[in-house]
Amino acid sequence: MTNAVKPDYEQLRIADLHAFYGESHILHGIDMTVRRGELVTLLGRNGAGRSTTLKSIMNMVGRRTGSIMINGNETIQTAPHHIAQLGVGYCPEERGIFASLDVEENLLLPPKVRSDGMSLDEIYDMFPNLYERRRSQGTRLSGGEQQMLAMARILRTGANMLLLDEITEGLAPVIVQKLAEVLMRLKAKGLTIVLVEQNFRFAAPLADRHYLMEHGQIVHEIGAHELESKKDLLNTYLGV
Repeated sequence: MTNAVKPDYEQLRIADLHAFYGESHILHGIDMTVRRGELVTLLGRNGAGRSTTLKSIMNMVGRRTGSIMINGNETIQTAPHHIAQLGVGYCPEERGIFASLDVEENLLLPPKVRSDGMSLDEIYDMFPNLYERRRSQGTRLSGGEQQMLAMARILRTGANMLLLDEITEGLAPVIVQKLAEVLMRLKAKGLTIVLVEQNFRFAAPLADRHYLMEHGQIVHEIGAHELESKKDLLNTYLGV
């Protein structure tokens, strides 16, 4: 990560994004921006298009149209592995842990796509649980430990923009709190985070801005300072 980039630099700019799976039209003209060092959430009910937005950024949908600028580069025609080389790390809901490998083997498996990936020592400092379980097979990890491993593996590659999909789902409150602390540390290091999350109480204190989604569209943008005044709106869309 270079310190020369201004904090208000737009790391991600999406304009008129449409996404399709076969004949199904999922996203209907998404417009959003994420600045360097921001943590932004995509909120909405199941089926609103939040996960598809993350997959579209990575070019992992059937077809997409519009514009997705990453670090000033147009990526609408770019292959997923080249998008990763721009510093984008994607953590899917299913985590993708290699069950037959131990924790450290899982961490060492992905190649570094950029030179500024975290070292094993840095990873273990951020995730002490993984150090304690470094010789445990993926199948023996709890759900929370698997989630930590999935995130840590991305950080090893050198990604500086993280796309995180439902990282707290099904996890114990103590693990959710640990993940919140990790996200704040990553944010303090200057990483950019786009978070799809159902747990609004987890996301609210972390995020700079929230995008509310419904039916494949962004219907509202809410700044952190507006949460109190927009409670009724949030309740309408999220039931919080």
